[in-house]
Amino acid sequence: MKGYSFVDYITQGYLGLVAILILFFHGNAVSGWPKLLAIHACLLGAVHVLLVRSAWSRPSGVLSLLRHFYPVLLYAWFYAETGLLNQMFVHGYLDAAVIRWDQHLFGCQPSLAFMRTLPFLAVSELFYASYFSYYLMIGGVGLALYLRNRHYFFHYVSVVSFVFYVCYLLYIFLPVIGPPIFSRETLLQTLPADVKGLLPSLGFPETVKSGVFFQVMKVIYRVFESPGAAIPSSHVAIALCTVFFSFRYLPAIRWVHLIVAILLCLATVYCRYHYACDVLAGIATALILVPLGNLLFFKFDTAARETTHGNSLPGTRHSAGPVKTRIPPS
Repeated sequence: MKGYSFVDYITQGYLGLVAILILFFHGNAVSGWPKLLAIHACLLGAVHVLLVRSAWSRPSGVLSLLRHFYPVLLYAWFYAETGLLNQMFVHGYLDAAVIRWDQHLFGCQPSLAFMRTLPFLAVSELFYASYFSYYLMIGGVGLALYLRNRHYFFHYVSVVSFVFYVCYLLYIFLPVIGPPIFSRETLLQTLPADVKGLLPSLGFPETVKSGVFFQVMKVIYRVFESPGAAIPSSHVAIALCTVFFSFRYLPAIRWVHLIVAILLCLATVYCRYHYACDVLAGIATALILVPLGNLLFFKFDTAARETTHGNSLPGTRHSAGPVKTRIPPS
């Protein structure tokens, strides 16, 4: 379709697929489902108009920014929506199963034991800052690629969107709250007796609670968190996805970026946002979906095959216009 690229097809596909799920499976689990369907219909139409308009005219100013960034603007809504839809196929949450998996694999609950073992302010602030860096990774790498080369940016946002959309679909079918369930008495009581028996004394050490980044993340989670979006950890999957693009297009930051991403993976457990199995699932998700998204991007975006440099020289800047060298996808 004229004006459409890989990221546009998968965004429209996600909007359409979730609308179909809502229409046929909302039952009594989704209140206000007609409103959600209307939102999906409006977004489908708005995105299509944006793409067609951009294809038939030379976009500039606000239109150009929207053409490049509109999928990023939808991530927060898609994520929040999973919390409204995750009871369509499962009644309740699947935390008990994941808690048992952690216990079987590690002989304890890493999401509780890790912080109790290292309850020091310097350690907790390092991990909470690393967890916060997730937001900087997504925006920072995206902005750097947008300023360097529009084709690099399209490659980046296409693969990141692909990983996000698959994670969001999994959250609809596999609702898991994660360790925050331990601090919510009404939800904690829903766990079976044998699972509650695996949990040691709860609560955060006072030294940890005094940290600046602890308080920052507390506010972010209170405002933006969506219940049931724990497995796989999208923080881990997307962080590793951004590292892939640093190694490919931003060599100056690749190793520092990798170290911070590793700290983020550890932080998801230390900071009690995810079970250890969530992190393992996030790593597996990245290992599968990043190469697959990369392959699909080059397979279906003809222009990308002709214009994207897969092996650009470190520090080299390219114009936003077409580049004639053909580089096979990695």
